[in-house]
Amino acid sequence: MMTRSPQGRTNRLTRPSIAVAAAVAVTAGVVAAAPDAKTAEPTPKLSLIAASTSVTLDSWKDDPGVYLDLGTYLTSENGAFELKVTRKSYKDPVVATQVLRNGKKTTTKALPAGLVKDFSGLPGFAQVSVTDAAGKTVLKQTEAFCPNNASGRIRPDAPANSKYPQSCPVNPFTLGSVWGVENGWASNTYAGYYAKPVQLAAGTYTAKISVTKKYRDLFGIANKPQTVKVTVRERSWEEEEGSGSAAPRSAKSAAGTQGHTGHTGHGGHEGHQQAADAPAASAHAAHGAPARPEAPAARTTGAAPTFNVGHGPYPPAPPALPWALKKESLQRQAFSAAKVGDRPGQTDGSRQAPAAEPNAKRPTGKATVPDVPKPDLRSLPAYGITVSDGYEDDPGKDYLAFSANVWNAGPAKLVVDGFRSPGKELMDAYQYFYDAKGKQVGYTPTGTMEWDPRPGHEHWHFTDFASYRLLKADKKESVRSGKEAFCLANTDAVDYTVKNANWHPDNTDLSTACGQENSISVREVLDVGSGDTYTQDLPGQSFDITGLPNGTYYIQVLANPENRLKETNHKNNSALRKVVLGGKKGARTVKVPAHDLVNAN
Repeated sequence: MMTRSPQGRTNRLTRPSIAVAAAVAVTAGVVAAAPDAKTAEPTPKLSLIAASTSVTLDSWKDDPGVYLDLGTYLTSENGAFELKVTRKSYKDPVVATQVLRNGKKTTTKALPAGLVKDFSGLPGFAQVSVTDAAGKTVLKQTEAFCPNNASGRIRPDAPANSKYPQSCPVNPFTLGSVWGVENGWASNTYAGYYAKPVQLAAGTYTAKISVTKKYRDLFGIANKPQTVKVTVRERSWEEEEGSGSAAPRSAKSAAGTQGHTGHTGHGGHEGHQQAADAPAASAHAAHGAPARPEAPAARTTGAAPTFNVGHGPYPPAPPALPWALKKESLQRQAFSAAKVGDRPGQTDGSRQAPAAEPNAKRPTGKATVPDVPKPDLRSLPAYGITVSDGYEDDPGKDYLAFSANVWNAGPAKLVVDGFRSPGKELMDAYQYFYDAKGKQVGYTPTGTMEWDPRPGHEHWHFTDFASYRLLKADKKESVRSGKEAFCLANTDAVDYTVKNANWHPDNTDLSTACGQENSISVREVLDVGSGDTYTQDLPGQSFDITGLPNGTYYIQVLANPENRLKETNHKNNSALRKVVLGGKKGARTVKVPAHDLVNAN
């Protein structure tokens, strides 16, 4: 398993976003006064505002393109703006429902069928047009809006914290999500790292931003476009170096300079360590010198960890790099990738995740499995499926790489503690059980945890959490992945509509969840509604298909294969994904048919 760097989340914005949030508070304070709670209407009042009348955007010579974060926000007054987005199964379309709360009374309003296609946000929500200094329109486009974007309060008596999740999931096999703008808060309408950069020459422009008519009509938003003056300045990485400010190159451009091609990996556990293992130069080497903002990462095409993927200022997982490049980076420890995504102690580039604290000592007394709620582990179908060669490690070999996710449908979280006796290499693992009030009422031994010392790993793995198998067309086993030990973390919001789903899980990173080499105990947790994605794209993890004949196969993701963990239902632990292998040795191909309505490889 490749290590991930820390991946928890709090609502802490990056430095540019802090300034924007401050501007939002000032601007919105004038635009919207706090309503009287006794006379507030149950339907939230939504408004589009601009944090500032002008913004300065950078276009980098080595990373051409401008990201149109224009500082516009959707505010919600008279109550929170909340949407519940679900699908019954992968055979059913995604549907959205607005949730209206008035005190203890809750009502729902079904939104038009087909309004949303996935769980990444409201498509075509904002209309953006840009004119140059001569008044010529140089850009006109619509952008999606994730209500869970980076946000902030617009008045001091608003709730101190937003109850809503902090990004919209993009895992293709997501089952349910909750989106919302908290009452008295504002959420950035910028589509973030899922919007493509636009080509604008250095100069001055005028941007006009509005909510498209179908959403104005649907949610009763006033037609009040916002106008923002835009200054585009061209900057150079080399010039920044010359001025004494070390500016990191993007991972994409760095990968290009190395000249490596081949298999592109994906996010999840695999993707995060790329940034952590690849130190970048500090953007603040010279005090007072202009620092290059971190280049936005390209959207990963596979198992992006959706807690980090976010819109607005939250970068997604680092761009996937070929294994040859990652291997070189691990060996040299000097690869100059961009500081995108995760790095030690941080996940979205801005946050320190709290550690999950194990019990002070191993449990005593008789092991019991009480009649209390337990977790329900389920597998998602494999995705991010590609073919790669063995590179210099295994020349002439062909491998089938994929991403896999096991998630917890609840209604109880999975809690496993590991304890090591002095001098022993393995930890003894125990699963804990809790009553409705959160009191621990039982435990049972559940295998072991082992330390993986390999570079890029270096954390404690819980054994037998999942297994991966490549089955023949008759669904009999053909090849088994060597990967069966895992460090558990909540990388993906799979279904936040299930009972007891935790919209703000803590242990979403490996550096705090998986311990250190000298740890004497460790706690690993898989929270309700969340899943743990691993990308199997290295020899020993991916499937060796060198000697397999062309034809139809199934990738099986199997949770809790030895049934060591106690859970609600052991009959829903397997998921299959059909693949068709073709090509010749050294140039194998894979076709991935749609899985019901999910057409994502």
